[in-house]
Amino acid sequence: MSDILGPDQTDTALDGTAFSHLGDVLLGSYSTRDFAASVRLLDAVAVLADELNHHPDVRVGYGTIEFELSSHDVDGVTQRDVDLALRIQQVADDQGAESE
Repeated sequence: MSDILGPDQTDTALDGTAFSHLGDVLLGSYSTRDFAASVRLLDAVAVLADELNHHPDVRVGYGTIEFELSSHDVDGVTQRDVDLALRIQQVADDQGAESE
C-alpha cells in the first residue's frame, strides 16, 4: 500500500509545474492552441498513463485541458501521482502547452 502524501510533501516536487495539491488530488491545467492540441496532449498522456498503470481524470475543452490525479485505492495523493504529474508536465512542455 502506498503512503498518502500531504501538500507539505508534494509542494517542492511540483514547484514549476502546472500542478497544485488541493485536498486529496493534484490538479493541473494547461492552455493549448486549440481543441486538437488539447486532444494531442491527452493522447500522449494516455500512453504514459497506460505505461504507469495509473490514470488521471481529464477534462478537455477548446484550448484547455485539466488533469486530476489521485490514488483511488488509498483515497489520496501518493508518489505515483507526483511521478505522473511530473511526466505530464514534461509532455506538456514538449508540446508547447502553457500552465494556467
